[in-house]
Amino acid sequence: MMNQITGLGYGIVVFALVIGVGSVILFNFGNASAQCATLYPLNTTTGLCDAGNGTTATPSGTGYTTITYMTGQLGQSGLAGWVPAIIAISVGLLFLGAFMIGKEGNKGRY
Repeated sequence: MMNQITGLGYGIVVFALVIGVGSVILFNFGNASAQCATLYPLNTTTGLCDAGNGTTATPSGTGYTTITYMTGQLGQSGLAGWVPAIIAISVGLLFLGAFMIGKEGNKGRY
């Protein structure tokens, strides 16, 4: 059973790395395709256009909006939102499998 739990742990870590690296890459692609007004420079830390007086504006452009949508689908409102359910189902199936193995092992002893 420890081999299955180890495999589950590796899978969760790889899943988290794919989501994390993918989000960073998509955020940087969004910054590269963002279109701000000529007077408003892009703040690459926040991904918003700085108006200079403490206010910000959302960049425009088809590429930026598409990449922002993709980042949302990869993040909490998309694929990463399923992580708790995947973990719960996986651990539950591991325990059910352990109980089934325990019952099958006692059949020949009585």
